[in-house]
Amino acid sequence: MTGIIETKYEVPTWNQIYDMLLHIAQKIQADGYKPDVIIGVARGGMVPSRILLDLLETKDFASIQIEYYEGINQTKHKPILKQCLNTTLTGKRALLVDDISDRGNSLLLAKNHLQQSGAKEIKIATLYAKPATITKPDYYEKLTSSWIVFPWDAKETVRKIIKKQAGKGAVGKEIAELVKAGLPKELAEKFLKNRQ
Repeated sequence: MTGIIETKYEVPTWNQIYDMLLHIAQKIQADGYKPDVIIGVARGGMVPSRILLDLLETKDFASIQIEYYEGINQTKHKPILKQCLNTTLTGKRALLVDDISDRGNSLLLAKNHLQQSGAKEIKIATLYAKPATITKPDYYEKLTSSWIVFPWDAKETVRKIIKKQAGKGAVGKEIAELVKAGLPKELAEKFLKNRQ
């Protein structure tokens, strides 16, 4: 049935995200894990991995890109590795970073890719994890069932809501839920005004 809001949203602020990453960095340090390289999963893991690079004082950084999500709670049949690692990890300890372990399929693909690249040890860090994930991160800050809208993908989420909803009334109701969850109303209005 069109127009029924089924998605529960959570919209963390930049400050909340930074605090979460501080806690994750403290957990990693308390665990005694010292990564030689931090690998960000593009796109969602790029910002968190850069911040953890700073907090953990790790010098080496790399990235991989995996494509899986097509819409809100909609995925391809399986994740696709779009950009391979651009360095070898032979004998190195790696920290694989993404924003969330939702179903866990992307992280599993990424971890397998790092193992094939010769990593000595791989740990995974995410801001959030979902209860049903098949790849539980070694370090995460919050377990949730909500759809997380990060500052770096807010406009993309609004675009996906518009595409998903058939009628204008349904779009308005779902955007209202997004604003209620914490997306600034002015920002939502700008996204709606400038939609293409």
